[in-house]
Amino acid sequence: MKKIIVIDFNELDSEKKFYDFISRELEFPYWFGRNADALNDMVTEYSVNSLGFMVKNSDKAAGMGKWANAVIRVLKPYTVGVRAFKKLDMANMMTSDFYYDLPQELIAQTPIEPRNASRLLVMGRESGEVCHDRFFNLGKFLKKGDLLVMNDSRVLPARLYGEKTGTGAFMEFLLLEQKGDKVWEILVRPGKKAKPGAEFSFGNGRIRAKILEIAEGGNRIAQFSCEGNFFTALEDVGQMPLPPYITEKLENKERYQTVYSRELGSAAAPTAGLHFTEEMLDELREMGVNTAFVTLHVGLGTFRPVKEDRVLDHKMHSEHYALSAETAEAINRTKAAGGRVIAVGTTSCRTLESVGAAAKGGKLCEAEGYTDIFLYPGCRFNVIDGLITNFHLPESTLIMLVSAFAGYENTMNAYKRAVEERYRFFSFGDAMLII
Repeated sequence: MKKIIVIDFNELDSEKKFYDFISRELEFPYWFGRNADALNDMVTEYSVNSLGFMVKNSDKAAGMGKWANAVIRVLKPYTVGVRAFKKLDMANMMTSDFYYDLPQELIAQTPIEPRNASRLLVMGRESGEVCHDRFFNLGKFLKKGDLLVMNDSRVLPARLYGEKTGTGAFMEFLLLEQKGDKVWEILVRPGKKAKPGAEFSFGNGRIRAKILEIAEGGNRIAQFSCEGNFFTALEDVGQMPLPPYITEKLENKERYQTVYSRELGSAAAPTAGLHFTEEMLDELREMGVNTAFVTLHVGLGTFRPVKEDRVLDHKMHSEHYALSAETAEAINRTKAAGGRVIAVGTTSCRTLESVGAAAKGGKLCEAEGYTDIFLYPGCRFNVIDGLITNFHLPESTLIMLVSAFAGYENTMNAYKRAVEERYRFFSFGDAMLII
């Protein structure tokens, strides 16, 4: 018989009260550590079929500090009788509000073939209603006069494996940001072998590097040299900087590039665009759907977790973007004609909303610069009417952006449905259309 324990944070309003209560209810031994790690160790001895928690007033827990948020995370797999989310406190949004349970096996390790065979979850932005389809049927949900805005940034094969000159010691470089002519800020492993003046060789000498200085945060500034064009050499020697949750080797580098990529500079792919094929884009154009491009070079910050408990305390990383006069005119023309502007990916969305926030009279103009725009529930969207995106990591700024656009409850319910329906998640995973 399943044991159900009611956790009411109206009554258990302190760390001591909670651990006194849970220790008594589950008869924990005297040496129980009275912290979230110890609690997790104890409850994992139970199966979800034998133990459940009914959590009441979880919104009160959000204001009780780190201990309460950590407890809620431990209890989530065993939670019964409550919705997948609690009502969002807009003035005190917590990172833990954007958590969802994701089985490891749903994290896609390889791209699907062909590209547009991925599944597509379609959600009404206002209603939250969900239906399921395939990406190659995207045109069913678009109409003549719609404008798809895509990020044409191309991923740098920015991971270099080589050796230290003189010792032959193995080294790994990851290019982060270009600082000058063949001068880059880089991550280095092992860092202790990369002191100023140290020299390195990659691809049997095809590319060479010398450390110039140590940057803030421990990164290095390196001067590279090679015969001919540096980016051509990098394409030959470098490896794709795949996200840390992808552990399988990528056989074909082009599968981590969109078919329309052309502006080299990203540390990660704008993954919503990976689902398109050239043929599919041609078919959409034939039915009257227009296309336009922006460039936002995706930085490694896209993989960095949100460390702050409160959402509003998070500082967003900065990325370079460019919006051409041609794309600005296409957007203005679409809006004037009553069409919909649909961002392909969160990077396109961030570019458009960065420019839109500064637009005078609602009309966009050519723009270029750096953006650290952070879109979370309560933010206003000035440009986009729809969004194509992948499924994002729990507690990430990207799921916060989706929640800002589609509504928190709609988004968390859709993610719950996607897990139940066994969608594939993250970079090589399935897609979502919010319209």
